[in-house]
Amino acid sequence: MSFKGQSILVTGASSGLGKEIATCLARDHGANLVISARREDRLQELADELAKKFSVTVEVCAADLGLETDVDKLFEFCTQDRTLYGAILNAGITHFGKWDELDFESFRKMQAVNNTCVVKLASALLPYFEERAVGGGLMFVASQAGVTPVPYQTFYSATKAFLVHLGAGLHYEMKPRGVSVTTFVPGGIDTEMTEGARFNDLRSFLMPVGPCAREAVNAFRTRKYMHSPGLMYKVGGVLSKLLPGQLVVSTVAAQYKRSLESNR
Repeated sequence: MSFKGQSILVTGASSGLGKEIATCLARDHGANLVISARREDRLQELADELAKKFSVTVEVCAADLGLETDVDKLFEFCTQDRTLYGAILNAGITHFGKWDELDFESFRKMQAVNNTCVVKLASALLPYFEERAVGGGLMFVASQAGVTPVPYQTFYSATKAFLVHLGAGLHYEMKPRGVSVTTFVPGGIDTEMTEGARFNDLRSFLMPVGPCAREAVNAFRTRKYMHSPGLMYKVGGVLSKLLPGQLVVSTVAAQYKRSLESNR
């Protein structure tokens, strides 16, 4: 894929990985952007910065992507005055703690953001790309927690497993129809999402967000089926397939439990 002069949607772009992905697309590839998240002030600040530095067009659509009505609003905004070429669906929320510390309404919100509204947006975008954006594509941002179960991030891990399977299936369904679908599966990333004290003992495992974003954009550009960034997580992914599953999960559980309990 060539992003030069093309319009790309990035969700969850007000901070963290989404912000860095948007920056990488503008700086390194000359892409025009539609950026979306809840925090309009941060989006506008980023849009102004990228437009000034890299002479690209950056448009802002503030949206709560846990609300289906906002998904409809975002799709209409993205497609009414331009031909959208690609989309990186990065918006997501997490929870780190014991499973019963998360009340059901909070879980439903997580599932809405991480799964339900992703499906709704993808279901609108994919036929649009097939009809209007020759050679375009979509990327889901999932997680290694969707490949290997992560106790103490149990509900988050389950929502990301959904995305891993969704992206894998759609890759093969959409490939003969001329639309690429990539699933990006990072491990822990050093962002706002991992700033809390509970992550202190896990910081050595966190990947810097800049290199992670560059790998994400490159995986999307080269139409990868699935991509995990960083040598540590690549090796870990191989080992997790070779070792007994219960051993892998019990090791992860011990690490997360220790970090959780030592930083309350």
